[in-house]
Amino acid sequence: MLLVTSGGQIVVALDFDHSEPAMDVVRQLGDLVGTYKVGLELLTAAGPAVVSALVESGKQVFLDLKLNEIPHSVASAIRVCGDLGVSMVTVHAGAGSAVLRAAVEAARATPRLKVLALTVITSLADVGLVEVGVPGGVQAQVERLAGLAIDAGCHGLVTSPCEVRGMRALAPPHSLIVVPGAAVPGDVQTRDHVRAGTVGGAIADGASHVIVGRGVTRAEDPYAAVEAALHSMSRA
Repeated sequence: MLLVTSGGQIVVALDFDHSEPAMDVVRQLGDLVGTYKVGLELLTAAGPAVVSALVESGKQVFLDLKLNEIPHSVASAIRVCGDLGVSMVTVHAGAGSAVLRAAVEAARATPRLKVLALTVITSLADVGLVEVGVPGGVQAQVERLAGLAIDAGCHGLVTSPCEVRGMRALAPPHSLIVVPGAAVPGDVQTRDHVRAGTVGGAIADGASHVIVGRGVTRAEDPYAAVEAALHSMSRA
């Protein structure tokens, strides 16, 4: 069961290069956290076995694949995610409507699996988009891609803390708004996130989930770091 606090849900990112420290964090946090993000680093190192281990221990898994391939390949990957017991999976909205629709259709076989469309990664600012030939700035691109995802029937969006309020206004009421780049109290480092914020601010703006990473997993006391994050979320 996802941990719900003040309408928000917390997801801990297991950004490790092998499974042992990742599962140690899961054990330390116990029942305090119900959902974990497995990204490319841990999946590459440990394979799908780490996803299965989390699911078998009663946790929900957000598999952050950022799929960006032809529709057939994406649909096939989505079906595998369903078979693994994954709860949420990411697809690049920039892959286009056909890919997004294929992902949503493939997920129908597994009702618990939610397809989340990634708009613009949090390490990009306006200048970064210009470098890859996208004029108009981050805000305009986020809104454009979010519109594609909503029209394709995606279950939610992944966007930075800076765009949450606009995405909540744009998306259907039931949509998930999942936010990386949200710092927990006491962790002021934004690291690779140039469009960042706080867990409390993201929840106040309408996020359904916030993803917390090294501010928890590398903390001296991960349990206390999550408790601080939950307290901040409850006050939002």
